[in-house]
Amino acid sequence: MSSDASVTAAAPPEPTQAAPFSRTYTSYALWLLLIVSTLNYLDRQVVNILAESIKQDLNLSDTQIGLLTGLAFALFYTFLGLPIARLADNQKSSRVTIIAVSLALWSGMTVVCGLAQNFAQLLLARVGVGVGEAGCAPAAHSLITDMVAPEKHASAIAFYGIGIPVGGLLGMVLGGVLTDLYGWRSAFLVLGLPGLLFAILLVYTLKEPRRVFAAEALRSNAPAAPSMSFREAIAEVMGSRAFVLITVAASFVAFLSYGKTVWQAILFIRTHDLSPGQVGIWLGISVGIAGSIGMFLGGFFADRLGARDPRRILAAPIIGMLFGAPLLMAGYMHPDWRVALLLIFLPSMANTLFYGPTFSCVQRLVSPPARAMATAIILFTINLVGLGLGPLFFGMLSDAFQPIAGDQSVRWVLVGAAALGVVPALFFWLASRHLTRELKIT
Repeated sequence: MSSDASVTAAAPPEPTQAAPFSRTYTSYALWLLLIVSTLNYLDRQVVNILAESIKQDLNLSDTQIGLLTGLAFALFYTFLGLPIARLADNQKSSRVTIIAVSLALWSGMTVVCGLAQNFAQLLLARVGVGVGEAGCAPAAHSLITDMVAPEKHASAIAFYGIGIPVGGLLGMVLGGVLTDLYGWRSAFLVLGLPGLLFAILLVYTLKEPRRVFAAEALRSNAPAAPSMSFREAIAEVMGSRAFVLITVAASFVAFLSYGKTVWQAILFIRTHDLSPGQVGIWLGISVGIAGSIGMFLGGFFADRLGARDPRRILAAPIIGMLFGAPLLMAGYMHPDWRVALLLIFLPSMANTLFYGPTFSCVQRLVSPPARAMATAIILFTINLVGLGLGPLFFGMLSDAFQPIAGDQSVRWVLVGAAALGVVPALFFWLASRHLTRELKIT
């Protein structure tokens, strides 16, 4: 413990300003990273709208669907995220290259999903998607933090996070329509190809801010940026009580959100007798728009409220989780799918308010050499608990309830999940009490 403290104390002052890029370039870079984020979530989540068609075609159980939509992807995504984050934190590494290679790999494996002929092949292809996507978010968050001023961190990261609901929207709509017209395999084939083109665009048009910092340090004879060992980075990250509590809260949100994302689509197909295309259009557009608004507002309120009092950075997700639970329960219970969509809209917005505040806090709770590692650690738990266990656990519960609930088993599971939405609000509130003392950049 004392050795870690001495390393931190001896390190040169941390940069608190962004790399001096033009406003035009910074806007271009953020938009390009938003597209990457969109493709990341599109290729990850398109399987949700295809799940019922895949189940019928390959004769799978709900538990197997849970494996395909969650654990198969999440295991490799989470465990590979840590070493790739260490690579991204290395001052000699290019985060742009890491993101581009990751994008090309997961896009190619999405195409392979469309060629799979049985459960084992599809499972392995989904593992490949997870391997590719492991390198994206930690490097992207660290890159964004170096490109924009500290007072805009939450808004910039929330802007990147808009790719999550937009990617979900496009995956639901395009995946559903393509499935109705040409079958589920075509959806994987068509939606995986654009990422290969954008990977090339990234390499040739995006700059690495570290080269700017290194040039400035050389001109001014300033000390080189500090580096950390793996053990030191872990010690700094896990030494923050706010980080630990935020990680617990965000992981619980992810567990509920990933499970609901998969199974609420299946609910509309099974219970409301809609086709994948209809569900993709109506549910995809509704949830996608709501989530995009929530992402933007979460970052907006975090930057503005946090400027007055750091404890208020997490105010929006606390209120959002409490507000969304009863409406979401009502939406899952309502017999009319149109009314159900309306009731689900506001909770879908409220439940995405956490992204910008959460990840901007994560970046500001640690020093620059540990930023990608901090993102990787929280993504490790979010995706292992949320993406890995959420869809699978929901599927197992649905199978368990079928003897007594029949085709209403999915509804039972979703209503229970909606009620648990109040739990993360408690942990976000506990975390907020430590922000004034622990935030490194104010």
